[in-house]
Amino acid sequence: MNRLCIATIAMSLLASVYAYATNPFLDAADDKPASAKFRGTEWGDEIQQDEIPLTARVVTTRLARMPWGAIFKIEFTDLESRAPQKREIRPDYFIVTDDRILLLNEEDNEAAVKKISAMDKPPAFEPGDVNGITTGKFNHEDGLWKTTISLKGDLCIYDSSHPSGHFKKVVWKKGVGLVEYANGSGAHADGFRLKRQR
Repeated sequence: MNRLCIATIAMSLLASVYAYATNPFLDAADDKPASAKFRGTEWGDEIQQDEIPLTARVVTTRLARMPWGAIFKIEFTDLESRAPQKREIRPDYFIVTDDRILLLNEEDNEAAVKKISAMDKPPAFEPGDVNGITTGKFNHEDGLWKTTISLKGDLCIYDSSHPSGHFKKVVWKKGVGLVEYANGSGAHADGFRLKRQR
């Protein structure tokens, strides 16, 4: 084998080592926060009407980038509606590999981000942590909770529900990121649905 051939093999091996995993449904060119306007409705026991308008700014920030993936934080800010009690939506943290979007659900997510970003491979995860896929279909049951994740065109749709009426829905769009987020508790007691506007 000549030197040129060996050098070519070495360069391709280095390229594969330093190639970063990317997920078409949640990715970023850099670590700058990206925000988008979301609009929808909210409901609850304290809200007299069936549903009232709700708006929010959703900010997506890449917190860490590793050869095997990245970690993102999605925050819901500037929530506005006519509800007597101002709604708060906790930020979500996601570990993203080239084929999965996993919800990070630790007691201290910021500390977990530092720990995970130093790992040389993705952490082990439970099926219940999966919030997005890039191929195939995903089904999971945890007690009475039933979760399906399906791909439709350029969308990845996470749908989780409980017979009591509790539900969560997350929709990702290729090249865009989060485009729909909804969460509710049983018997229309409390919940919201938000969709990306631009």
